Amino acid sequence: MRLVIADDSALLREGLRLLLEDAGHDVVDSAADGTELVARALEHRPDLVIADIRMPPSHSDEGLRAAHAIRRSWPEAPIMLLSQYVVVAYAAELIGAGTPATGYLLKDRVSDIGRFLESVERVAAGGVVMDPDVIAQVLASQRRSPLDELTPREREVLELMGEGLTNAGIAQRLVVTEGAVEKHTQRLFAKLGLSPDASVHRRVMAVLTLLGG
Repeated sequence: MRLVIADDSALLREGLRLLLEDAGHDVVDSAADGTELVARALEHRPDLVIADIRMPPSHSDEGLRAAHAIRRSWPEAPIMLLSQYVVVAYAAELIGAGTPATGYLLKDRVSDIGRFLESVERVAAGGVVMDPDVIAQVLASQRRSPLDELTPREREVLELMGEGLTNAGIAQRLVVTEGAVEKHTQRLFAKLGLSPDASVHRRVMAVLTLLGG
């Protein structure tokens, strides 16, 4: 897999590069700020862009703005953003256009190398991966919404969907059959008003509903 990475810390960039290359991936370029990131991503069109949200000059949301700039020129760009802290609004904004191949993880998750690499591969393959802490914050601050109609099991399935798991992965995590997960998935899609439509990625829209609370 070809990747472009961005972080203003040279130490963190090098650590991430070594981790990814040890796993057999190819880091084709790196950047230290949002402007560089946009240029490198559009030049290489990698299989995945991994970037810190907070970069120079303001250390606020440069990575997020760079992601939007990349997708204005390359709408299907696969992007994973890393953050020191959970900001639900950033996650919601990142997938607000319903674009697959999107990830938002806390930097702490990188230390769980196996799971981090699984998330990298899911996003590169077109999946959506949201940090479990993002999902937990959303659920803790919910107002009345269509999510209230979900059963506890359907909610579990949706939360794991938000982490980027496939139906097979969800079945393994919950120790149920894949067929059971498919039934829960179809019911929660119906309750969230997500009817079958080739133009809409229902898993992405379901996670967006979760983030919107």
